[in-house]
Amino acid sequence: NNDGESHNRSWNCGVEGETDDPTVLALRSKQQRNFLTTLMLSQGVPMLCHGDELGRTQRGNNNGYCQDNEITWIDWDSADTELIDFTRTISALRKQHPVFRRRRFFDGRPVRRRGTDPLPDIGWFRPDGSQMSEQDWGSGFGRAIAVYLNGDGIPDRDTRGDRVKDDTFLVCFSAHDAEIDFTLPAAEYGSRWSVAVDTAEAKTAEGGPVDAGQTVSVKPRAIVVLRRLAVMEDAPPPVTAASTADTLSEAAAPQIRPAPVKRTRARATA
Repeated sequence: NNDGESHNRSWNCGVEGETDDPTVLALRSKQQRNFLTTLMLSQGVPMLCHGDELGRTQRGNNNGYCQDNEITWIDWDSADTELIDFTRTISALRKQHPVFRRRRFFDGRPVRRRGTDPLPDIGWFRPDGSQMSEQDWGSGFGRAIAVYLNGDGIPDRDTRGDRVKDDTFLVCFSAHDAEIDFTLPAAEYGSRWSVAVDTAEAKTAEGGPVDAGQTVSVKPRAIVVLRRLAVMEDAPPPVTAASTADTLSEAAAPQIRPAPVKRTRARATA
């Protein structure tokens, strides 16, 4: 375990090394889903380290580049099939929705939409449903945040020159060790929402509808992704990997190539 820098921002979830403790194993699995979701729904080019999609572990080694042995080899017999399915589905969600893979950075300026007041292309909210202030960004303690991604604020154009439009999403992040109720923003941001992803579950969940001003419970150390429902829409269309791709690589390939200047990388190993 001395191959890399000793200053590592990592956490063993309560037990060092392998364990049969079901609580620790469940938390590690949830953290894998959290990192995969954060990676796949971030702007820029998602850089998935080979093997993270099936639960590969390097057993604590933080830089296995020079290790040609069991530390870095793929143990196909112990592949986590549930995690593979989750990765396929979250990759498919990214492929289906260009709001997660814009070619330009957000600018926060209001975006006009016919028949409604202009809303910014991105917004940040506290769990109580209010917009974050400068003081909130500088506070010394904060473990929960929600980001609003406006599907009408995408500056890209498709191959025919038409403006790219997408659904609008609200992503609730919680690193707190207790369950948190997120209050949905005012109705101007969306009158009804449905749950598209909940990393507290091994399988992606769909639920709702939830009205503006109501609360959505986010489990400890979990992410909940909500999609804004259109007027008179009662249920979200199913998001499955099979509906968009037959393989993980096909599901992850974007239709609109994101800007290469901003890159994100995450490890989802146990």
